[in-house]
Amino acid sequence: MLPSSIQISGEPLSSAEVRDICRGLRDNAVRLLSLRGCRLCDRDFARICRALAGASSLAQLNLNLGVVSSPGRVKQLAEALRVNRSVQSLFLHGSPLTDAGLALLNPALALHPALVALDLGDCMLGDEAINLICGLLPPDGAKSGLKELTLSANPGITPKGWSRLAIAVAHSSQVRVLNLDYNPSGDHVAGMLAVAVASSRTLEVLDLEGTGLTNQSAQTLLDMVENYPTALRSLVLTENSISPELQQQICDLLSEGEEEEEAAAGGDSGRVQDRERDGELSARQRGGSWICPSDPGSQMVLMTSGLGESLLAETEM
Repeated sequence: MLPSSIQISGEPLSSAEVRDICRGLRDNAVRLLSLRGCRLCDRDFARICRALAGASSLAQLNLNLGVVSSPGRVKQLAEALRVNRSVQSLFLHGSPLTDAGLALLNPALALHPALVALDLGDCMLGDEAINLICGLLPPDGAKSGLKELTLSANPGITPKGWSRLAIAVAHSSQVRVLNLDYNPSGDHVAGMLAVAVASSRTLEVLDLEGTGLTNQSAQTLLDMVENYPTALRSLVLTENSISPELQQQICDLLSEGEEEEEAAAGGDSGRVQDRERDGELSARQRGGSWICPSDPGSQMVLMTSGLGESLLAETEM
């Protein structure tokens, strides 16, 4: 049986429902488990965590909106994640973690071999939490790290914390999506993030909605997009004091960059196809065999299909 999903939102969970969830996890029949805003007793939460520890099919775990509501539950989740090897996406948005809670959870997150997406939005985090999160964005080549990070609505993080995060993003070889919306970061932080985006080779999406930005930071971001080649494809600036004209200019430049890359990719594909047609014509002129130019780094092996056509398979030395 293929792994399925269990998605329950805002409901009280009975012991029978918890028993069924645990059975699905133990049988590796669940790929996505979402208990967003659900209410359950501590004993049942502990049962789910024990089943989670051994689940090898679970890829996405959503415990948003207060499910992880106490230090005791944070510890139980951390213990489960120390054993689990399959969870790729963890959503804890709206959990009262605080810096102390993240400190309990962080060792399990840092050592997890599969985790690539983490949502810690509205988790009452501060600068100490940022220091821990930066460890999940290791410098180039150090180790694998997060590709998607959400830190929305954590007003306790100061400009000092955001500056440290900007440095980590600039040097990370993994992060592709960064959601920082609804933090009162302001123009100064936006300037630091612009430098991080210009330095990053991987960041594709940056969400700064409702972060107290003005035309000053928008102009900085526009200059960055206009003058420095980046991987950025989406920059969200809504709910800020930024003129529609500046927002449109940034959007147009990002769209142009994407179109140019697509056109370049199409051109490369066309050239490859032309070379393949030229090679086929040359092969037919030589008597119907596929003959490829010699490459000192490869060996050409002749194979014959069941239809009698000659094919070449290239095997690396």
